[in-house]
Amino acid sequence: MDFKSKKNVLGLVIVDGVGFRNFILSNFFKEANQQYEKVVIFSGLPKRVYSGFVSVDVSIEELDDFKEPFSTWFFRKTKEIAHLRENSINNFGISDNLKANYPKNMNRRGLLTRFIYLLTYFFHSEYWIDKYYRLQEWSFKTHSTTQKYHTLLKKYNPDVLFFTHQRPPYIAPLIYVANKQGIATATFIFSWDNLASKGRMAGEFDRYLVWSKLMEKELLQFYPKIKPQLIQVMGTPQFEPYVMEKYKTSKAAFYKKFDLNREQKTLCYSCGDISTSKNDELYITTIAKLIQQNSFDQQLNFLVRTSPAEDGQRFEKVKQVYPFIKWNTPEWILSRKNHSEPWSQRVPTVNDMKDLRAILDYCDAGINMCSTMSLDFMHFNKPVINPVFGNENNGLYNDGRFLNYAHYKRVAESGSVTIVKNEEELKEAIAMALEEPLVQQKQRKQMLDLQLGKPLKGTGKRIAKALAHE
Repeated sequence: MDFKSKKNVLGLVIVDGVGFRNFILSNFFKEANQQYEKVVIFSGLPKRVYSGFVSVDVSIEELDDFKEPFSTWFFRKTKEIAHLRENSINNFGISDNLKANYPKNMNRRGLLTRFIYLLTYFFHSEYWIDKYYRLQEWSFKTHSTTQKYHTLLKKYNPDVLFFTHQRPPYIAPLIYVANKQGIATATFIFSWDNLASKGRMAGEFDRYLVWSKLMEKELLQFYPKIKPQLIQVMGTPQFEPYVMEKYKTSKAAFYKKFDLNREQKTLCYSCGDISTSKNDELYITTIAKLIQQNSFDQQLNFLVRTSPAEDGQRFEKVKQVYPFIKWNTPEWILSRKNHSEPWSQRVPTVNDMKDLRAILDYCDAGINMCSTMSLDFMHFNKPVINPVFGNENNGLYNDGRFLNYAHYKRVAESGSVTIVKNEEELKEAIAMALEEPLVQQKQRKQMLDLQLGKPLKGTGKRIAKALAHE
């Protein structure tokens, strides 16, 4: 479909709190308002969360919490497993996810998933993936949610429908309706690991906006039907707040808020969620013990930031044993509870964005288990340490396998981070990071240049202009 050179209506699809963070708290929304006569938000979040962030004349339509009929689930699951099968050769991350998705339960869904694994063992080519996708569309084309979306899109008739996330299965009916009505669609590839280790996109789009040339290469690798001219390198609004003056706070305010000693350097451990970062408690405890035992030639502050997807309750015991640890529980408000994916309903606040930027700006080293936070700290030229103590043989949760995931393997091999596999290595890495924080700065810059194809400043404006012009 052709994108006109001048736009009247932009349909902006925000499915979750991270999309809110990336496209409302960044400069994107302000810039989109300048490029379009009207912006309509199709939201997976309640309307009220936008109060104070968008003007009252912006139309906001709440999307249904689409609960898949059984047939839709079956064909969607078959499509996704076929995609993993098709791309698992020589890709550890995808093959690991393929293995992890194999059902242990013997209930109806578990048995059917086993059947899907058997079916896709023989039929998993792009030809078959497309067949499963068409069957998925057939399964929901008469669903009440789909019919509601027909009415909704006819009401606003957007020139472009922009999906800020390409993967959630519940956006599939909206993609289908847009295609049926001849509305141009675009999507933003949500995260750096989505293509190289995750499942199939929810549907097909007319344009794809990506972080970098690296991500463009991955998109063409995993989706051979996509033509290169449909892809544009944009950078990502995920990090744009780090160069926005409104989120900057002073060092004095940072130390005061988290009750830190201004005479001491500060370590920050940032947690993942429990599904992939089960050893967080071990790493926090190990660092706390090292500090408590005066293992370094100086006293240190220790700040832990928990995952925005959790409430931090799993660390209550650690808090009691090590009361000197300071904690930052991200200020993400749970906007509603009765939702099929409650974690998606957590919405970030401006205060949390300020807290995060201050942590990155004023902490002296960032420690995390192979998460995107490694890139966050690199933006502030801070040394990054990745503890991965677990392996196949030592009884710990095997987080060491993530070093073989394509998106993180290149980070680990780049020298931009320090990988540590036991307590002694962690102790040495912390000491080195504090003594010589700039040793890896060249590698950090090279990694950011690889992962982000454009400067942070102006990211929102670039994306808004790209949507409005060919």
